[in-house]
Amino acid sequence: MAFLGLAGLLAAAALAVLFARWLVSLDSVQDFLTRYPGETHLPEGAPVGLPVWLGWQHFFNAFFLVLIIRTGWQVRTQKRPPATWVRNNTGLIKTKNAPQKISLTLWAHLTFDALWILNGLVFVILLFATGQWMRVVPTSWEVFPNAVSAALQYLSLDWPLENGWVNYNSLQMLAYFVTIFIAAPLAALTGIRMSGAWPKNATRLNRIYPVEWARAVHFPVMLYFVLFVISHVALVFATGALRNLNHMYASQDSSGWAGFWIFFVSLVVMVGAVIAARPLVFAPIAQLTGKVGR
Repeated sequence: MAFLGLAGLLAAAALAVLFARWLVSLDSVQDFLTRYPGETHLPEGAPVGLPVWLGWQHFFNAFFLVLIIRTGWQVRTQKRPPATWVRNNTGLIKTKNAPQKISLTLWAHLTFDALWILNGLVFVILLFATGQWMRVVPTSWEVFPNAVSAALQYLSLDWPLENGWVNYNSLQMLAYFVTIFIAAPLAALTGIRMSGAWPKNATRLNRIYPVEWARAVHFPVMLYFVLFVISHVALVFATGALRNLNHMYASQDSSGWAGFWIFFVSLVVMVGAVIAARPLVFAPIAQLTGKVGR
């Protein structure tokens, strides 16, 4: 069945490419591509290049996101958790009712969520403080026809010219905007609603924002991030790997190998973290703030 599914996806992809190539051969579509080449001009004063802090933010975002997806999938599929955790009802956080016991896997998922949100807040603050927001926030309605143009060029395998050091194409800009300002907040807000931190006795608030809505949105948002990561990594390697990796990790516009080796080390760190993400490692850390049991 898996082989048939893969074959079906490949066949569908081939048909999509053939259809796109037929479309771009039409004179009207050629006129459209000429009028909308695939990118819009940035506002005056937009920064050129990618700063060092953005490379670090990129790494931490990917690091936490991989672990969030892994632990989130485990929370969804585990029938019997390997261990449990209950918060200490002392110190700064005290409640009248006994703290809720949760699985150690859910504790790990929520911990990585909190670190990812913290990293995201730092990222957004720096984004607006340095003017980098101009590269990922649309400022003209022309971004939409240009995004369609870029999509047609990608799909027809006659890919748009890449110059991410100066300006992302419109499809990239929209993808980054949706990821940063829509998907990430949705993941955080729905995750908080489903967590034990949400007040259970807030009747009116729970009626306005029922947990069923959060559950209905949270999993599709996770799938969106998985699809985004796969397509993002694929395009990074398919549209000039060395130069793109230098942009992302080495903060330089060149085709050297510095960015590749930094990426390789970060990949080793992420793989090591995924392998180490197990109860044996989580338990001692979780015991700093609560009690771990069976």
